[in-house]
Amino acid sequence: MAVAIGRAFAIQPCFSSSLCSLSENINKSSFAAYTFLPAKPRNIRCTPVVVHAQQRPTWLPGLDPPPYLDGTLAGDFGFDPLGLGEDPESLKWYVQAELVHARFAMAGVAGILFTDLLRVTGITKLPVWYEAGAVKFEFASTRTLIIVQLLLMGFVETKRYMDFISPGSQAKEGSFFGLESALEGLEPGYPGGPLLNPLGLARDIKNAHDWKLKEIKNGRLAMVAMLGIFVQAAITHTGPIDNLVEHLSNPWHKTIVQTLANFSSYSK
Repeated sequence: MAVAIGRAFAIQPCFSSSLCSLSENINKSSFAAYTFLPAKPRNIRCTPVVVHAQQRPTWLPGLDPPPYLDGTLAGDFGFDPLGLGEDPESLKWYVQAELVHARFAMAGVAGILFTDLLRVTGITKLPVWYEAGAVKFEFASTRTLIIVQLLLMGFVETKRYMDFISPGSQAKEGSFFGLESALEGLEPGYPGGPLLNPLGLARDIKNAHDWKLKEIKNGRLAMVAMLGIFVQAAITHTGPIDNLVEHLSNPWHKTIVQTLANFSSYSK
């Protein structure tokens, strides 16, 4: 039908230029539609699409880490839900803060477990760890101990902060009572030297990524363990070794579930 209409328009005289143009267009389109001619070969270009898998692990699989956490930091798994590290200067400070808290947690957990083990086995008569601060010592009063601790900790923390502000400044001659060579001042947070790195495991601190990763992983685990010890002491009012012994005596009925259930019923 389209061909017939096209032909009809082609036979009729053209009364106006617009009508002639219309008939011409219909003629061409109709013949083009119903003429089966071999199509011209077209060059089809295939663009390969490569899907890159995630190059590094993240704290939540499949989650894209923020751009400022590019994996260069030790223990960087892209975890920053609050966006605290968006500012580069703040990120440097948070890295140092986490490192110091991790080291204190590792020392704290080791000290609590060791002294609690000595107490439970009866080797020495030591107070449980959360009551150790109330013990009176004969060689010094509590006030003296607090003042000495504030002075020593204040001095060390001030030196650490100065090294953070000006890296390497605390390793200069005369900045630490002549003990600068014993610290070496590798980089902020890693003073090194025979005092703090006696085994020489990370002398080349720039290429010690594996050691840094192991330290921060153990430190994070220790912080979680320290939190668990705090909660455990608040609920059970005993030390971690006592809790472990009680659990091993009846593993199926002395668990965290029963402990929390008894605590909730007791608090009511």
